[in-house]
Amino acid sequence: MILSGSKIKEMVQNNKIIIDPFNLEQINPNSYNFRLGNTLRVYDDKVIDPKKDNPTSIIEIPSSGYVMDPSILYLGHTEEIMGSEHFVPIIRGRSSIGRLGIFVHITADLIDIGSINQWTLQMHCVQPVRIYPGILIGQVTFWKVEGEIVLYDGKYQGSRGATASQIHLDFKSEGAACTTSVLY
Repeated sequence: MILSGSKIKEMVQNNKIIIDPFNLEQINPNSYNFRLGNTLRVYDDKVIDPKKDNPTSIIEIPSSGYVMDPSILYLGHTEEIMGSEHFVPIIRGRSSIGRLGIFVHITADLIDIGSINQWTLQMHCVQPVRIYPGILIGQVTFWKVEGEIVLYDGKYQGSRGATASQIHLDFKSEGAACTTSVLY
């Protein structure tokens, strides 16, 4: 079950959903609009290797804007710290942003329950487009959980700013297969 905008507001007021800073004007009928933070992270190497900690650089987005290049993957972040230990957040790009050809979360739209962070956005554009710090770039919805709640306690917990992939930590040793854990 998805929460309505008024229920999101109520849950923020009751500390069951964290959105900081919270702005009533960003509430929608069944979601909350979030803003783009003021920095981007880009990978330095042309080839990214999941078995290593890939070097990155930080780009400060000036108030005059920054033109995204379609050949680059950008890691952005939400201005807000968001999350919940009671509801599952799912993020999406706003339709107005999609109509500019910007993908806001390429593939990772499901946020684990208990993950309370400035969320990293995996951003890509189909043609050059200018972005600005603080632009309303995406929406978060909150979903009711059924069954036992197991809170997220992973490698990205507490992230601030755009966080590069930490998948290299999933490899036990050189040549070992990637390990995953799935809870049902």
